[in-house]
Amino acid sequence: MSAAAQTTATATDPQKVIADAHRQLDHGQYDEAIVQLQKLQQEQSAIEGLVREIGIAYYKKGDYLSAIRYLKQATKQNEKDSEAVQLLGLSYYLSGKPQDAIPLLEKVQTWFPSANVDASYILGICYIHLKNYDQARGAFAQMFDVKRDSAASYLFTARMLLRQEYDPVAEEYAQKAIALEPTLPLAHYLLGELHLYKSRVPEAIEDFRKELNLNPSYAPAYYKLADAYSRVQKYDDAERLLQRSIWLDATTTGPYILLGKVLEKKGEPLLALRALQHAASMDPKNPITHHLLGQSYRDLGKSDDAERELKLAEELQNKQNENR
Repeated sequence: MSAAAQTTATATDPQKVIADAHRQLDHGQYDEAIVQLQKLQQEQSAIEGLVREIGIAYYKKGDYLSAIRYLKQATKQNEKDSEAVQLLGLSYYLSGKPQDAIPLLEKVQTWFPSANVDASYILGICYIHLKNYDQARGAFAQMFDVKRDSAASYLFTARMLLRQEYDPVAEEYAQKAIALEPTLPLAHYLLGELHLYKSRVPEAIEDFRKELNLNPSYAPAYYKLADAYSRVQKYDDAERLLQRSIWLDATTTGPYILLGKVLEKKGEPLLALRALQHAASMDPKNPITHHLLGQSYRDLGKSDDAERELKLAEELQNKQNENR
């Protein structure tokens, strides 16, 4: 049977066409699935739920404007189709229309208080973009199953605000979390991150110290405090803290890279080299590590090794830039 004849035959069985389209979507064959579904729509436009299937296919493809067109039709056909309503809301958000996404995502949450976590997260982000921070806090409180006015809800919202680069409000909410619960873990740490990012180093040092008083086994706090000390050239203190961070958690490259920098500044290129080589073995594709390795080799008079590492660092950085 020819391919054309086979397509005509399958078009007479809507369930088979839809099942084939689902398999194609599962294998990332989005265009092929959409073509099949739209051909079926041309032949049998009255099939219940077909516009919904096409809308979902466009959503999975990442064509959110087309998804909106079909999912709007689907929600008119069935206003209680929670998946279609939710995907329509997500499509609005992902196409840069948070104001249109909010009422749809709110509706899903009223239907299912423990609804999709992604939808709760995106609802909160939509509120942030519209500067409705208290509503965002409510969404994140529901997402993490904490009370709306709790210290934890303020801390979660502060973290999301910081990720969205709403720094002043993030600081305000972190301070509110601490005021409500002074011993809340990671609240001082978040403030320290924010202050360090803003180069408010003395404040960051104080924040990380407070976090370690409350949470003395938290390795990242030692690492970040070491970073702050290195910025004010307290290299001995930074080295000591980095060793503690590594003893508590040797699975991340950040402390090893910073240790390499600190040891280099202290005039200990051989020790710096060892730390950086360990970081490179953990993550061979980090251009920063290879750049620092190049500097260490150069300080040790190993010009060939230095040139190799600096060239590799440049190549890796270029690849990262191309992929952005």
